[in-house]
Amino acid sequence: KVMGRQRSIVYFSMEIGLEAQMPTYSGGLGVLAGDTIRSAADLNVPMVAVTLLYRKGYFHQRLDASGWQGEEPAEWLVEKFLEEMPPRTSVAIEGRTLHLRSWKYEVKGIGGFKVPVYFLDTDLPENSEWDRTLTHFLYGGDQHYRLCQEVILGIGGVRMLRALGYDRIERFHMNEGHASLLTLELLNESLRRNHVQTITNNEIDAVRKQCVFTTHTPVPAGHDQFPMDMVIRVIGEHQAFELKDVFCCDNILNMTYLALNLSHYINGVAKKHGEVARLLYAQYVIDSITNGVHIATWTSSAFQILFDQYIPGWREDNFSLRYALNIPKEEIWSAHMTNKRRLIKYVNRETNIGMDFDILTLGFARRASSYK
Repeated sequence: KVMGRQRSIVYFSMEIGLEAQMPTYSGGLGVLAGDTIRSAADLNVPMVAVTLLYRKGYFHQRLDASGWQGEEPAEWLVEKFLEEMPPRTSVAIEGRTLHLRSWKYEVKGIGGFKVPVYFLDTDLPENSEWDRTLTHFLYGGDQHYRLCQEVILGIGGVRMLRALGYDRIERFHMNEGHASLLTLELLNESLRRNHVQTITNNEIDAVRKQCVFTTHTPVPAGHDQFPMDMVIRVIGEHQAFELKDVFCCDNILNMTYLALNLSHYINGVAKKHGEVARLLYAQYVIDSITNGVHIATWTSSAFQILFDQYIPGWREDNFSLRYALNIPKEEIWSAHMTNKRRLIKYVNRETNIGMDFDILTLGFARRASSYK
């Protein structure tokens, strides 16, 4: 039985979706991260997760009659959902000491096993006014703001785990390249552990054995790149930056290539995506694991009641849902209409548009982000 700090896997993600009232995610990457953590809790996987605390969320989006987008902060009560942890740690940003704290959220599985999720926070009085905002917005600001956030997530995340007492971690899983700078901190740890001052293939191999990388999207928006002069200004000089085949090429730090170069296992998120990723990164061995969803989270209450009646144990054995084919069709339709009434009532309440339950209604939705 895995207890307390005895965790061997850490899962890093720039965004994690755990509750609709916690705007710590913006889209599919965060929703997948939340479902991965919930599944780990169900399966008693000895995992802990790390992300950033976004006090002002991504943003609330408004589209006016002409289709123009307006946005406003999505502020929320952190203390209502999360527990502040006592340990503190710090990272260096542009030569300044940036102090960090963390907040814990526990994801409880069907058998009672818990996976802790730690949200890193720079909004502390000992930090400067600008530094305090670094964990305010998900994907906010410019390149410089984003790089500082990724220093906090990668380097600060490893340091916070150590401060919290997680000293037996064997695998560092990077969900997309945002957390790739954790490899720099792992190299630093390896140097200290081996009492050496120069990075050799031994240190690189040691880090590579610890790291796993999931790449998600083949479009440029999913692959952060930073000019090396900015990287050196923010992080400072480091001998690792001289390893051109690992850390940079053409004077650019590409976070995806950093993760690819320092991971012993890489996967895409669908069979087709794996094929595309292997074409994009031909020199790497890239597996594919098709994304799934955490069934118990996304199944409506009407269908949960139906499945409980006809397929007991479906939460523990999702594959048993294939027997849903045997549920009487009229009961499926009844559950569907229960959901439809709930949805139409919600839409009518929010818009006063007067939709009817008994009319075939087709709709679509999309997130209006620039790269989509």
